[in-house]
Amino acid sequence: MNDLQAYVTEIPDFPKEGVLFRDITTVVEDPDGFRLAVDGLIGLLEGVEFDVVAGSESRGFIFGAPVAYAMGKGFALARKKGKLPRETLEEEYDLEYGTACIEMHVDSIKKGQRVVIIDDLIATGGTTAAMVKIIERLGGEVVKICFVLELKGLDGRKALPGYDIESLIEYEGS
Repeated sequence: MNDLQAYVTEIPDFPKEGVLFRDITTVVEDPDGFRLAVDGLIGLLEGVEFDVVAGSESRGFIFGAPVAYAMGKGFALARKKGKLPRETLEEEYDLEYGTACIEMHVDSIKKGQRVVIIDDLIATGGTTAAMVKIIERLGGEVVKICFVLELKGLDGRKALPGYDIESLIEYEGS
């Protein structure tokens, strides 16, 4: 998926000195880049049997919703705590400095549903691992996890042992 990589903007020293930030907003701002990303994610799901796509706020929505639409599936939202109006399940996860919490509606995943998680980026894997825990507590089975970008140097896959994970673009560093 090297063509897609051309749409990712690299910003040195953001958010702090020494960090090379990979900005995916330039992917979605360009119709060709956005199409490459969504079509690429759909390609990763070829032959995968699933019932619903799940994505986390907010960039998981950007990439997951069009994949769900194109494949005729529903879309389940994972949001920051306090943003969903009905009964939810929540899961706390670690950040670099502190913790965060996401939640999903208790009826967003039905028992026995096969779920694909889609997000923009895997770094440490904390957000996705929290989503997996909620989905499994709701009785769903995570059958695949797809990302647009992967920062391999942060070892996010270690937070998701045993899951089928694919990324469109992999960067060796962090």
